[in-house]
Amino acid sequence: MSGLPANWKRVSLAESIDIDTRQVLPSESPATQFNYIALENIESGTGQLINLRPVQGATILSGKFRFDSSHVLFGKLRPYLNKVVLPDRAGICSTDILPLKPQKASLSREWLALCLRSPHFIEYSRTKMDGAKMPRLRTPDLQSYEIPVPPLAEQRRIVARIEKLTRRAEEARKLAADRETELDALLQALYSRMIEGVEWKTLVSIRSVVEEKETWNSRQDPRGQVEYLEISGIDNSLGRVIKTKTIPTSNPPSRAKKLIRVGDIVFGTTRPYLKNIAVIPENLDNQVCSTGFCVLRPQTDKVLTEWLFAICRSDLVVEQVTPGQEKHAYPAVSDDAVLDSFIPLPDVSEQRRIVARIEKLTRRVEKVRKLIAEAESQILQFQSALLAKAFRGEL
Repeated sequence: MSGLPANWKRVSLAESIDIDTRQVLPSESPATQFNYIALENIESGTGQLINLRPVQGATILSGKFRFDSSHVLFGKLRPYLNKVVLPDRAGICSTDILPLKPQKASLSREWLALCLRSPHFIEYSRTKMDGAKMPRLRTPDLQSYEIPVPPLAEQRRIVARIEKLTRRAEEARKLAADRETELDALLQALYSRMIEGVEWKTLVSIRSVVEEKETWNSRQDPRGQVEYLEISGIDNSLGRVIKTKTIPTSNPPSRAKKLIRVGDIVFGTTRPYLKNIAVIPENLDNQVCSTGFCVLRPQTDKVLTEWLFAICRSDLVVEQVTPGQEKHAYPAVSDDAVLDSFIPLPDVSEQRRIVARIEKLTRRVEKVRKLIAEAESQILQFQSALLAKAFRGEL
């Protein structure tokens, strides 16, 4: 932010805003419903409020800051998360959120929000963070930051221009996301339609019996090291293994217990609704996975690997096992719960025909997901470029 247009000026936030730290104790008004904003209610980057609902004063035990529609709310905890809100009504917020009030005569709150969302400020706040476990931007460092300030009319013009261009980009992203939702619904409908009148069998009846030797014994493994697959190694949006860890056979993790073979299907039993399910590729043959997976080894003369994978990835199996998940910090189901699930089992030729249709539709879903990811990246780059141009007076 070096050169500025002639009629712009550079001022510190200390000169242009007031930090409003008036506190309220909601518990003193126990029956009152408060419009309460915590950091988790603010979406990073966009400033959109999410999962916001009135909170009864009796449940809010500590002091909070007041705000109204004249403030800009700035999340000072982990400021690189870029949590900046323009509230449209009065309420209270966590003390990790600072209500900033711009001086009306020279600074609009929309322009202030743009400055706080700029890559330059985010990088500045990252370098000034204080605290290891709960890094935050200290108030003096916030106040010493300088922002470019054009005349008010120019602020409003630039803000309107950026909002218009950003809105177009967001609309394009929403269209792509809606398309993905439609394709997912079509995929689930395809499963339902194609299994009508088909015989159903339990998974345990159609997998090869995994003998005791398939439980990995690290002490008897001469290789020195193996590849280890954890649940975090599955991309559940694609149903693929994306990463493994190389572990020593001399001191493996306690959950590294199950041997896996090429063509096996691993079914994540922790939070099964997340569908951490994948087919083991050739490069992981004779490697090891966590006990957080149920390993399915289909008898290929009865069930195609591709068919079993597709059915496990559908809602058909997940809806059977989810009601039985144990209610712990990491809700999980047992291997038996997975193996006792029923799946439709047409003859192999029919499985092959249906799988071809499912794979064709799945490829379309993946293509849309790729477009969405590209759109997300382009929007971020676009917004950063717009802000940079705005601060140079080029919009």
